[in-house]
Amino acid sequence: MFRPLEIFIGLRYTRAKRRNHFISFISLISILGIALGVMVLITVISVMNGFEKELRERILGVVSHATVQAMGKPLQEWPEVSDLLRHYDGVTGVAPYIQAEGMLSQGAAVSGTLIRGILPSHEGEVSELAEKMLAGKLENLQAGEFGIILGKDLALSMRAGLGDKVTLITPQASVTAVGILPRLKRFTVVGVFEIGMYEYDSALALLHLDDASRLFRLEGGVTGVRLKLEDLDEAPRLTRQLLAELPPGYHASDWTRQHANFFRAIQMEKTVMFFILLLVVIVAAINIVSTLMMMVTDKESDIAILRTLGTSPASIMGIFVVQGVVIGVIGTLIGIVGGVSLALNVETLVPAIEELFKVQFLAADVYYISDLPSDMRDTDVIIIGIASLMICLLATLYPAWRASRTQPAEALRYE
Repeated sequence: MFRPLEIFIGLRYTRAKRRNHFISFISLISILGIALGVMVLITVISVMNGFEKELRERILGVVSHATVQAMGKPLQEWPEVSDLLRHYDGVTGVAPYIQAEGMLSQGAAVSGTLIRGILPSHEGEVSELAEKMLAGKLENLQAGEFGIILGKDLALSMRAGLGDKVTLITPQASVTAVGILPRLKRFTVVGVFEIGMYEYDSALALLHLDDASRLFRLEGGVTGVRLKLEDLDEAPRLTRQLLAELPPGYHASDWTRQHANFFRAIQMEKTVMFFILLLVVIVAAINIVSTLMMMVTDKESDIAILRTLGTSPASIMGIFVVQGVVIGVIGTLIGIVGGVSLALNVETLVPAIEELFKVQFLAADVYYISDLPSDMRDTDVIIIGIASLMICLLATLYPAWRASRTQPAEALRYE
């Protein structure tokens, strides 16, 4: 369809001065609409990617990439399992852990909590907790001293600071001469951390692994072994490999299962947002239909002359397809350049706008992510660009087909 004749005439119609300036105005609006739609799409998707990446990093800063547990019982042989897992390709860190639930109290303050027993010397291999400490450090957890490290919001709700005593109540009960009593243990607060996720900052408390094992009567056992992987995206495959190679009686899980609903919801939001913002491009493409329909009417006599000179209907159709595609390509390229530039600089532009107008879009006391992160991905830019070009191409087909159906005799009757 696109031979030199069609391309030459199509480009000629695009850049020639038209008698009807309104057609030129509509063409300009089409280009600007497509450019705006593509720019907004790239920027919004990049910001949503940035939020997803930021949330994932914060979650995986405290949650393991993968875990291995013994089915239905504590893992007693965890040193041997740790040594075995440490030699797997793709595994960069291994650490044992104990996880249980309990209740903390201090005076009149009471709060449910998630207890995690850790080895401070190994925890740095699988999490970033050591870097998230606001007060104290992980090494303050010493076996037998019954120290505890609290999340920032949990410490605030308990009104507990460094050196304060809190009481941990466990679900296990003790049978005594006076009846069944809940198990209580006094702990000293030796640190406070802040992950940046309320779910963990308000509920997570850390104990030394030995203290947690004695408190929950695991007799030296642990809940399981946590793994840090070299490639997060390989977690499902590596987990399946571990299950196949480990002896029977073990269970393995990865971060994609533990937070599947959360990340699935984010992906769904991105998909819905993509199609909603794509409507901006579609509206701009409708202007291309209007432009070409008016162009067909304006050039009806030219089309008729070309037909009488032997130009085929397919060539006439190609001329107007070229014209519409040129509008789409120009708008898409402008939008890609603007969108990429904005996505790469949004983290700088937003603070500048906030400083200029003395506003704050994401208040730090309300949102844990108080800036707009951006993660522009080449695949998203390519998909958006191709989608925009396809929409513009489809928008040209009907006007071009109408042009190809022009009858020379009817068009030249009154010339």
